[in-house]
Amino acid sequence: MDKPDLNELSLEDIVGEVEDLITPVYRKLDHISLHNHSKVLRAFHKARVSEFHLKGSTGYGYGDAGRDAVESVFASVFGAEAALVRGQIVSGTHAITLCLFGILRPGDEVLSISGTPYDTLQEVLGIRENAPGNLAEWGIKYREVDFLPEGGLDREGIVSAINENTRMVLIQRSRGYQWRPSLSIAQISEACELVGSVSDKIIIFVDNCYGEFVEELEPIEAGADLAAGSLIKNMGGGIAATGGYIVGKADLVEMAAHRLTAPGIGREVGATLDFNRMFLQGIFSAPHIVCEALKGAVFASALFEKMGFSVSPKYHETRSDIVQGICFENEAQMVAFCRGLQKGSPLDGYVVPEPVPMPGYTDRVVMAGGTFISGSTIELSADGPIREPYAIYMQGGISRDYVKLGLISAARECIAEKTKLCR
Repeated sequence: MDKPDLNELSLEDIVGEVEDLITPVYRKLDHISLHNHSKVLRAFHKARVSEFHLKGSTGYGYGDAGRDAVESVFASVFGAEAALVRGQIVSGTHAITLCLFGILRPGDEVLSISGTPYDTLQEVLGIRENAPGNLAEWGIKYREVDFLPEGGLDREGIVSAINENTRMVLIQRSRGYQWRPSLSIAQISEACELVGSVSDKIIIFVDNCYGEFVEELEPIEAGADLAAGSLIKNMGGGIAATGGYIVGKADLVEMAAHRLTAPGIGREVGATLDFNRMFLQGIFSAPHIVCEALKGAVFASALFEKMGFSVSPKYHETRSDIVQGICFENEAQMVAFCRGLQKGSPLDGYVVPEPVPMPGYTDRVVMAGGTFISGSTIELSADGPIREPYAIYMQGGISRDYVKLGLISAARECIAEKTKLCR
């Protein structure tokens, strides 16, 4: 793209050019959304969901028919044997941790074939800091195989890294805080075939955060044994107020459930309060909400590339998660972007984001997002660690119009910051 002169007078013209440019991409996203809506509707019909399933339970939650319906719907949508969908799962990291600790035993090894995992999972694995009770303390080893320089899976490296102690292969679908493409379903399928050709005893586990409903298939349908994620990301549709999910083979989901509650209790308990309604309504809305978020990400990519910034992925590239990376020249521009996006948020629009240390992260992190659900990354948010390459990772947007307004506000702040530096 040509790089225009950045000033307040040209921004409106840039936005107009961007909107014309991205219209064909929107049509492709609509096609994927329709496919996934159909998948969800079939799952509701298969589970015979009725109004009484929206009711919750209290106490132990024994015999909760609504909870059973929720998990039946999730299992069907993902093409899985079973699902664990609970409000007691507090985050995507928690859902992933349940799988790791529920399945792995001392002496086992977990092998990441998508490089270093997201920051918050590093402490769980015991490869950073020394959080009490991490996997390393339990004698569970961790190793990783990085991507090839051009970004593809290192097939030879993966095969040579697998040994007799490798119990689980971990795949992170999304980019996290890495300036790399997310993994497509086709690449996940390729990885599953490759690992299976070495040993059919290895469990293939996918961190599916930010990837749900972005493509027409999910990791279980591509050959993975287990996948997990958060409900305040894609699958909650901006409606679920908390929670997480685990889907896959029935015995593996059960092992994770026994870690969530207690051995011998597993999935049989867990009060749902008002969760059933939120989870069912959320997954029903999720394909549309994810499509809106993707349209917002496409707009962001085209707009900020047009303004002269590096972006990943580019507006026309195929996506496998909702995350949009934008690379800035320095910390001040990162903060300016977040400041502008915060001004365009419905809640806390008056708050000025500043980089601060955060639990689970190595570097200071700057964040923006005035969301109705605290920390919800499907509504619209952006964050990034204060380190090179000075990248902000934007995700979410329950309305493409809302995303557009927020991004125009962010663009103004970036232009103002760049103008200030030029003086």
